[in-house]
Amino acid sequence: MDLTIPLIILQLIFMEGILSIDNAAVLGAMVSHLPDDRAIVWPAGLRRFGEKIHGLIGAQRTAALRVGLLGAYLGRGLMLIVANFVISNPWLKIIGAIYLIKLACNNLGKPEMGETEEQAHVHHLEKTKFWSIVITIELTDLIFSLDNVVVAVTLSDKLWVVLIGVAIGILMMRFAAGLFSYAVEKEPILKNAAYILVFVIGLELIAAEIYHFEMNGFVRFGISVGIILISILYAHSPLLQKLSPALLWVGEGMAHFDAVMDWLFQPIVWLVKAPFRLIRYSTRKDQSSVVN
Repeated sequence: MDLTIPLIILQLIFMEGILSIDNAAVLGAMVSHLPDDRAIVWPAGLRRFGEKIHGLIGAQRTAALRVGLLGAYLGRGLMLIVANFVISNPWLKIIGAIYLIKLACNNLGKPEMGETEEQAHVHHLEKTKFWSIVITIELTDLIFSLDNVVVAVTLSDKLWVVLIGVAIGILMMRFAAGLFSYAVEKEPILKNAAYILVFVIGLELIAAEIYHFEMNGFVRFGISVGIILISILYAHSPLLQKLSPALLWVGEGMAHFDAVMDWLFQPIVWLVKAPFRLIRYSTRKDQSSVVN
């Protein structure tokens, strides 16, 4: 019996676990504020469908991870199929890194004295609705998978072998994310730790592409665990909490960075929203003409 393929699959599962601890932490933090005893609020046209599958996907927190799991399989499968395109287009990592840094700044940013969060362009995910969080989960997972896909295709040239290993790894990562979401309830500081991880990964992606600074999976794993442990230590150490003014200053800087990014990307947002506004305007115009 050829043991090569089972060994490759085990390697892929192990690699996925090592590279995805930060992914699990971030996803767990994203869904931690969603109620675990309330059903999803579906659009009017999908309510009957939602009622039928409620028993399958569960309440909002569990459902976000399960819907995200489906998206992760589809997205990761697509990324593996177009792996050569990903490898030969490093600008994808740069765009992904900018998105991750902005996501971190959006959630770690602090308004200055006298400012509201809206004025500081800080929009924490706990104020976001279910479907917006699911979309954020899918985008974040796709970006996190860039490195994973590159490593995976180097272990085997057989797509089905890679898909099996990665699929099992994703399942384990989603299970870990569910546990982390409950850990956040016990240690709220873990939510900040997760977004610090997002920020660090964004910097790692930029360093890898611009400065060719490569970090192996074990080092990345150690950094992720270290950030989580230091965050917990900070939450329980009055001595370390004396650093809070400096951390507040950093948070204010992140809010400013997020505001600049919002300003830079505003034209793109307008272009994306323009077709929907035109459809809405046309619909209202047709309705008013019917009434008249």
